[in-house]
Amino acid sequence: MIWNWQIPDWPNFRWDVSRLTAAEEKFLLGVGVGLGAVKHLGEDDRNQLIVEAMSGEALTTSEIEGEILSRASVQSSIQRQLGLVADQRRIPPTEQGIAEMMVDLYRSTSEQLSDQLLFSWHQMLTKGRRDLVDVARFRTGEEPMQVVSGPMGKEKVHFEAPPSERVPEEMHRFIVWFNGTEPRGKEPLPAITRAGVAHLYFESIHPFEDGNGRIGRALAEKALAQSFDQPAMTRLATTILAHQKSYYEALEQANKRIEITDWLVWFAEIALEAQRRTITQVEFLIAKTKLLDRLHGKINGRQQKALLRMMKEGPEGFKGGLSAGKYSTITGASPATATRDLTGLVEKGALIRTGELKHARYALNLCPLPPVPLK
Repeated sequence: MIWNWQIPDWPNFRWDVSRLTAAEEKFLLGVGVGLGAVKHLGEDDRNQLIVEAMSGEALTTSEIEGEILSRASVQSSIQRQLGLVADQRRIPPTEQGIAEMMVDLYRSTSEQLSDQLLFSWHQMLTKGRRDLVDVARFRTGEEPMQVVSGPMGKEKVHFEAPPSERVPEEMHRFIVWFNGTEPRGKEPLPAITRAGVAHLYFESIHPFEDGNGRIGRALAEKALAQSFDQPAMTRLATTILAHQKSYYEALEQANKRIEITDWLVWFAEIALEAQRRTITQVEFLIAKTKLLDRLHGKINGRQQKALLRMMKEGPEGFKGGLSAGKYSTITGASPATATRDLTGLVEKGALIRTGELKHARYALNLCPLPPVPLK
């Protein structure tokens, strides 16, 4: 098997620009709409958006690698680092580390890429690990760095990275390319194209003993954020997780060639979907604030508590909707009071009811901003 780094033209990737033009235009349109919408958020909602975006990316980029982390611990760590809370929750090292990396990614948008920045992320990401030889430095092992699957003795090799002795030189070339293609660089590339190439290029080198997938996705986030010229967090890992199988398939095919149009077309769809998810969250926060303002002084404490709990679930709301039983659990209300409270919320336009009697379910009645025409 010949891998991309073994092809004579490596790393001079090629692609058909014309097949990406429409996606790049849609992405730039979405950036403008998203930034404009964020300006309508109050400070609390803006902070909520930042924390939820960071924690969501931290959780999903870890889940892609098979790690299931505590949402509460990750969010607490992020809030603490941003100075938003000062709780005494004990944060496990893994959650603490990924949270630190996400906050640093958010804060270092404009900072040029360097070995030191990557080593710092790797140090954070491997916090608490005792099984790694190379922490905060490029891998040095003599064994081939391979991505494999399947039972022992019947493994399938999906990719083999360059040998360790080549990594420093390859990473120097990658970093020069990354910094040179940013918006203010000597050879700037469009946002999605640059992010897609950066992710594939980095994963092809696979410079670390572990953590390459998470750092590679963080680099794609950094590339996208640099196109706005301000800190931002697009829900890239969240979207990749929703398409995990095709993600691995697209990467595996791209790892064998220098012509990467198919990979970039796939990545462009993911980037646009990630952007739509982000804009949907902003619209949700704006609509949530408008609803609470409209209901101020018109609902009781139980009703407000239930609404706030529903809003905590985000745009998707409770899976299966809110039932009278869930309302009682949240508020401590009796069945009769729960039914009366829920009926009142429907009458006030706060909730929408579907079904009847025991099968009645309730969803938030939010009026989001007009949808963004990204497709």
